[in-house]
Amino acid sequence: MSEFSWPSGSATGVGSLPGTDIAEAQRVVFGELPDLPHLAELPGRGPGSDMLGRTAGFLVELPVQLYAGRWQVAPRPGHDLRVTADLLERDLDQLTEQAEGYTGVLKLQSAGPWTLAGGLDLQIGGRLLRDPGAVRDLTTSLAEGLRRHVDEVRKRVPGASLLLQLDEPSLPTVMAGRVPTESGLGAYPAVDGPDASSALRTVVETVGVPVVIHSCAPGVPLRTLRDAGAAGVSLDLGLLKDLDPLGEAIEAGIGLFAGAVPTVPVAGSPGPDGKAAAERVRKLWQQLGFPVARIGQQVVVTPACGLAGTSPAYARAALTACREAGKRLAEAEG
Repeated sequence: MSEFSWPSGSATGVGSLPGTDIAEAQRVVFGELPDLPHLAELPGRGPGSDMLGRTAGFLVELPVQLYAGRWQVAPRPGHDLRVTADLLERDLDQLTEQAEGYTGVLKLQSAGPWTLAGGLDLQIGGRLLRDPGAVRDLTTSLAEGLRRHVDEVRKRVPGASLLLQLDEPSLPTVMAGRVPTESGLGAYPAVDGPDASSALRTVVETVGVPVVIHSCAPGVPLRTLRDAGAAGVSLDLGLLKDLDPLGEAIEAGIGLFAGAVPTVPVAGSPGPDGKAAAERVRKLWQQLGFPVARIGQQVVVTPACGLAGTSPAYARAALTACREAGKRLAEAEG
């Protein structure tokens, strides 16, 4: 085990996979990603398996419901929340079965507080993001719910060391003040860096396990993620523009979950290529000026983003390529 929370040369998935068969998805994850498997997410099963609905199911004393195709805060728990809970229970049952005897690192995923606040509606209308008090309540509720989720998985897979990934695809938009109001004529006020990192830090400090913050969006605010106490950042390498903030984060000791394998087939390409992915990461590492001896420890190879939108065959091949790339980077250390 390296000084980080994962083994040297690791690879993992972002979370989502295609299809509706959780048993098969979990088999693929443990088969292709033996050093850092994750709890598979299958949004293709519909409401309650989507990112917002699944995460809203973790909230404590803050029930949600579907209304006109959108998730909103509800006066009391109802049918939609029961469906969400049932889907998660099935997922955890499969994880328990297939992770029997597993003693490595296991990753869980959840949307973060800002993506949830920018996507959930208040009962009175508008996004929860419009009400700072509601955002604080949401953050506290999510932090406690994820702590309970971590505890539940720890009981089911007692030999595993857990890692939590917070998905924040909306964070750059929230901080830039670009989340549209319900009328579409305006946008909610921008959230500044200290407030954004404070909410994330509440979750990081509550859950009791290392947290990686993921965003496969342009303009990820890396300083905000550092200030939140993240153990790692998960990024789509194809969206990186300014390398300086990433270099500063890596210099500060943060792990990089490098989205180096395309999430959909590339025209003219024979398929996901582990050698090419490793070379892509190695080239970035050299541009940043870091010694190759650190690359296998500090970098985990992942797909560029979730794989729900591709075919099962491509998804499996992408995870295989990630694993090969991780091994190549570990060999480069020597």
